[in-house]
Amino acid sequence: MFASNAVKADTEAAVQDDLRPHWIWIALGASTLVFHLGLIFYGLTPALVSRPIHMALALPWILVYAAKTPWQRYSGLLLTGLGILACAYIAWNERALSDQYGFVDTHLQMLIGVFLIFLALEAARRAIGWPLPLVALGALAYAVFGQHIPGEFGHPGLPMQSFVGTLTLAEGGLWGSLTGVSVGVVAVFVIFGAVLNAGEAGKGFMNLASAVAGRLTGGAAKVSVVSSAFMGSISGSASANVASTGAITIPSMVRLGYPRTLAGSVEAVASSGGQIMPPLMGAGAFVMVELTGTPYTQIMAAALIPALLYFATVWMGINAYATRHDLRPMPASEQPSARDVWITSIFFALPFGLLLERIFVGGYTPQYAASLAILVGFVLLLIDVRLKFSAADFWRRMIDTLITTGRQVSVIAAIIICASLVIGVLSLTGLGVKITSAILSLSNDMLWPALLLTALACLVLGMEVPTTAAYVICVSVAGPALTALGLEPLLAHLFVFWFALLSTITPPVCGCVFIAAGMVEENWLKVAVKAMALGIGLYIIPMAMVANPEIIALASNPWGAVLGGVKLGIGLGAISFGVIARKAAWLRVLLVLVGAAIIFLL
Repeated sequence: MFASNAVKADTEAAVQDDLRPHWIWIALGASTLVFHLGLIFYGLTPALVSRPIHMALALPWILVYAAKTPWQRYSGLLLTGLGILACAYIAWNERALSDQYGFVDTHLQMLIGVFLIFLALEAARRAIGWPLPLVALGALAYAVFGQHIPGEFGHPGLPMQSFVGTLTLAEGGLWGSLTGVSVGVVAVFVIFGAVLNAGEAGKGFMNLASAVAGRLTGGAAKVSVVSSAFMGSISGSASANVASTGAITIPSMVRLGYPRTLAGSVEAVASSGGQIMPPLMGAGAFVMVELTGTPYTQIMAAALIPALLYFATVWMGINAYATRHDLRPMPASEQPSARDVWITSIFFALPFGLLLERIFVGGYTPQYAASLAILVGFVLLLIDVRLKFSAADFWRRMIDTLITTGRQVSVIAAIIICASLVIGVLSLTGLGVKITSAILSLSNDMLWPALLLTALACLVLGMEVPTTAAYVICVSVAGPALTALGLEPLLAHLFVFWFALLSTITPPVCGCVFIAAGMVEENWLKVAVKAMALGIGLYIIPMAMVANPEIIALASNPWGAVLGGVKLGIGLGAISFGVIARKAAWLRVLLVLVGAAIIFLL
């Protein structure tokens, strides 16, 4: 008996050892964290140094850590080793390469350049699948063979030394401004989210959401909405939101008797809003800073009211579903005490408060403000919700932070570096200008047809590639057309970004719905139908922003923005209730028409 217990204990210990991250990954995560935070304090670091190092740090996580088969692991080790050498060559020879102005001088440089392009495609493929690399491959093929295309969509041809050099040896292509955003800003906010999520902030979000909404009709569903808004504001990832908050809210809704399709759709729709909720916005806010030249604080202010309108529309949709189903509040036994709410809220309120205070009051850059908030977050890792210190728990939280940092920074790096290839080709070949001209021609130089064409392109591309990449590619080709037709640049970018998000809940490719449907064990198509009804604001609000541009002017015209937001909220509420509620058909149609009139005609 004792022998069997000893064997069992040894087996459990072995399992725990297998689950515990290897020290190499902990060290690599620490290197990733120190490098990206250090860039804020090092002073100016040349782009051809920091950006290749950023890629080199990401490669092991994508190619080795995430490997699922021996072949992937061994090939990943080889590619990682060669990739680190190639990136080191770029960083070490930064001064000489800067003087070449994107022109390949030697056969070795050509070999390194071609390999880096291949490596960027392969890293993106392993990180997120085939679609984005296929788009990039199509762009590269156009650059190489486009001179054989007749008509206006052809180009004169590009010398290979100049083409490969510009994409890999200069501050364009792989090392362009988008990669700079990933290095200097996005990575810092990913670290911020990792620190908060490793501690008790997630529990604080859930407790506060339960205190705010748990006692209301449809309380469990509304807790999902509030908690996803909070969580999304730091994670910026719709799928991560579903997996984290959904693990708590979906079982709670099912246990209270909510239809499984509704439970899954609520979580999918609420989690999708994380990518439009400031401050992170799935890296979209920081890319907008680079592409529009608009200060980060103004982008946050512009995005805030539309994001709140989205969540308010989902809230109203839950009330409408309450006319169809018995959506009971959360039982008192499952709601946190006031003491628990206050204590756990400290774990996100202090870092968040410092972040916002340093940005809006102190006037510091977002990345510097985030670095200070991260330091506060690290201090809070020392204690748990009982305000007690445990060295073992602190070490566990630190390991969680480091591993999460390495994984998430690397995935975003793979996406942005691959998308940068597409942007580089658009710039070198002039294809973006040609597509812009085509949009203007097809829309007959009218704004609303151009908006509809852009929305369709965003929806199609968003089904295949991540939101940030879809936004970057779409806005690069459609943005100039929209601004040429009189749309403000920031409004055009927000419009494109919102529509790039549609694929999270819109069939046939709807990532959030797939995850939520799996968690709730229900047919994904049934979940998607309810998700589209509940998330109808995602389809309407981008158009409403164009018809009511004052709602994004919170920084310059706060009263006008708030009043415009109230008006749109009334209209969106009427439409949501009309689409979902169990009422007479004539009343539902009337509500939809009245809501549309309020939004687009008043």
